Amino acid sequence: MNDFSPVRNRKIFITIKKIFIFFILSVFASQCFSESQSTTAEEAEDPSLRYLRTLNSVFSYVQQNYVDDVDPKILYEGALKGMMEALGDPYTVYLNTDDMRDLTDTTKGNFGGVGLSITKPVSSTPENPAYVEVASPIEDTPGAKAGIQSGDFITTIDDKPTPEMTMQEVLANLRGKIGTSVKVSILRGKDISFSVSLVRALIEVPTVKYGMINDTGYLRIIEFTPDTPKRVQDAIDSFEKNQYTGLIIDLRNNPGGLITSVTAVADKFIDDGPVVSTKSRLSFENTVMTASKSKTVVPQNIPIVVLINHGSASAAEILSGALKDNHRAYLIGERTYGKGSVQQVFPLREQDGFKMTMARYYTPSDTNIDKVGIPPDLEIKDPEMSEEQQKDYIEFINSGTIAGYVSSHPYMTEQDIKNYAEELSARYKFEPRLLRRLIRLECDRTTGAPLYDLDYDIQLNKALEIVKSSNYTKLVEATKTLKELQLAAEQASDISVLKK
Repeated sequence: MNDFSPVRNRKIFITIKKIFIFFILSVFASQCFSESQSTTAEEAEDPSLRYLRTLNSVFSYVQQNYVDDVDPKILYEGALKGMMEALGDPYTVYLNTDDMRDLTDTTKGNFGGVGLSITKPVSSTPENPAYVEVASPIEDTPGAKAGIQSGDFITTIDDKPTPEMTMQEVLANLRGKIGTSVKVSILRGKDISFSVSLVRALIEVPTVKYGMINDTGYLRIIEFTPDTPKRVQDAIDSFEKNQYTGLIIDLRNNPGGLITSVTAVADKFIDDGPVVSTKSRLSFENTVMTASKSKTVVPQNIPIVVLINHGSASAAEILSGALKDNHRAYLIGERTYGKGSVQQVFPLREQDGFKMTMARYYTPSDTNIDKVGIPPDLEIKDPEMSEEQQKDYIEFINSGTIAGYVSSHPYMTEQDIKNYAEELSARYKFEPRLLRRLIRLECDRTTGAPLYDLDYDIQLNKALEIVKSSNYTKLVEATKTLKELQLAAEQASDISVLKK
C-alpha cells in the first residue's frame, strides 16, 4: 500500500487540524488569562484585586466554554462554598436558600428535626474522619430520648458517610418532614458503635425551666434565645415569692445562643465590671460588655452554684466564665465544650447568605477558652461504664425490655419503679440507680421529662449540698479565675520542659 494513501492523508489532516485548534484555543486562553492577570499599579498595592479579576475571568470562561450549558448559580454557590471552607473554620460556612430558611426556623423557635446540637470539622483525613460531633442533645427531643449523648459521633445518616458531607448537607439530611424517620449510626468512644432510627418531630427550641427544691431555686437554662432574659426574670420573680435562700443554675448540655441574651442574663447576677469582651482585627468588633448595678436582681448574699458539662458551649461558657471570674458562683460538673468565637449571619441578594466568625470572646479575666473549655471548681462525673458494659447497655436499650414492661404497667409509682429496677438488676449488671432512671424516663415519655431527678443526678445533689454549706463563701473566694488557671498551666508546662 502506498504510504500516502487518501485514508492516511485524511488522518494526518485531521490530526493537524486538531493540533491547530488546540493551539489556537491555548493561545486564546493564555492571552485571555494573561490579560486578566496583568498587574496594574492598584493591584500591585492590593493583591486581592488581582485575584478577584482572575476569578471573574475564570467564571466567565467556564460559563461560556464548558462542554455543557452551565447555570451561573451553580458556579456562584460553588465559589462561595469553597471560599468559606478554605478558611478551615467549622463555624464559617456558606448558607444556601434552604440553609437560611432552616436558620430562620431555628431562630423563630421551631423546626422539624431530631433535636441534636452538632458541629463538624471542615477537613477530613483517613486518620481523622470529619464525623459529626454531638455537642448536646436538646431535652425531650427524639435524639435525647434515644440516648444520644454529648461527645457521640454520627458516622452515617441513612447509610451515607458523614465525613463526605458538608455541614449543610448534614442538616438537610437530619431535618425534614415531621413524622418521617432517619437512621443514624453512632460512634461512642473508640470502639462502641450502634444505629438508631429517629422519628423527626417538631423541635421547639426551649429556653428556661425552673422550680424550687425546698428553699433553693433551680434554674435550668436550655438555650440562650431572645426570650431567655425575660424567662430568667420570671424564674427569679418566682424564687423571690418562695423566699429562696440559694440558687442553682443548670447549664449542662446548653449549646449556647445569642451573646446579647447571655450578657443580659449575666447582668442579673453581677453588679459591676465586665461580663465578656470580644476581640477582632476589626476595631468596631472590639467591645466590652459590662454589668450594671441597676440591672442586678439577685442579691449578692444569695449563694449560686452552676452545673456544667461537655455539652455546655458558647454562650453557656460566657455565663459560666463571667460568674467564675467574678467569684460570684461555684462551678460543679465537668469541663465545658470550648467554643470561644462569635459568629454573625450575613444575608445575600439571592436569599442565601453566609455565617462567619467575626471575633473571639474573652472572659472578665481576659481569657479565651476556645478548644480548651472551662474546668469546674469541683469535678464530679457519673461513674463510667467499661466497654463491655457499654455494649451490654446498648443491647439492653435496643431490646425494648423497659418499654414493653412500662407499656403493660401504666401509672407506675416510685415504689413500682424501685421494685422493677431491683428485679432487672438481678438479671443485668447495671446500677439500680441507672435502671430506675431508665424506667422513670420511659414512664415520662408521653408527658415529658421531669424538671430534675434527685434519685439519679449526683451532680445536682452535690450542688444542693454546696449551696447550703456554711463553708460556701470560703469555697468561692478560694477559687481561681480562668486567667490564674491559664498562667498556672503555662508555668507548669514550662517547668516540665525544663525538667526534660
